[in-house]
Amino acid sequence: MYTIKEMYDLDHTLAAEYLAKFTYPWEALKGIKDLILSLGPALGNDYEEKAPQVWVHKTAKIAPTAYLGAPCIIGANTEVRHCAFIRGSALVGEDCVVGNSVELKNVILFDHVQTPHYNYVGDSILGYFSHMGAGSVTSNVKSDKKLVIIHDGSESVETGLKKFGAMLGDYVEVGCNAVCNPGTVIGRHSNVYPTSCVRGVVPANSIWKDNGAVVSKDER
Repeated sequence: MYTIKEMYDLDHTLAAEYLAKFTYPWEALKGIKDLILSLGPALGNDYEEKAPQVWVHKTAKIAPTAYLGAPCIIGANTEVRHCAFIRGSALVGEDCVVGNSVELKNVILFDHVQTPHYNYVGDSILGYFSHMGAGSVTSNVKSDKKLVIIHDGSESVETGLKKFGAMLGDYVEVGCNAVCNPGTVIGRHSNVYPTSCVRGVVPANSIWKDNGAVVSKDER
């Protein structure tokens, strides 16, 4: 339930060819920087290199107080609002919102992703039309600094990664002030209640409630 094919429509990202090389989305995290560096020089005249290795589409709106760290790509019609902090290695798609005081680091944001208010997104992939409510964040390093393991019921999947935030499938909605702990994987069309503390795998078409219970949308 958490392969790239099951979670993402690759028609909505410049990273399509790159992601198609992998089975699981977290396998792509280590190569995001090199991917951006390979894509940037070939983007064409619709993009401007605003600073070395910082490529911004001519229709994107960048607030004067936003920081765009290299390397990064900002897609068409995307809005990067005041005091946004893009630390680098960020591939941001078309029609996205990177809001005030949002921080991005080593991420792929598919088209139409919204991170509008006070979000931290690190070492993560956010699918088409996914949305993070105000104050929701991805936690990308375990408190004991051990390698991240994905827990899916009785099954455990070793990732070999020290830094791994969250994989959000297409159309995922994360409620305000929720925390996606390291190794969180949320399937397509699923919702997370506000103020939740999410761990492990949330199946597609499900709801993670604030007490940690997971219910199918079909059973409501």
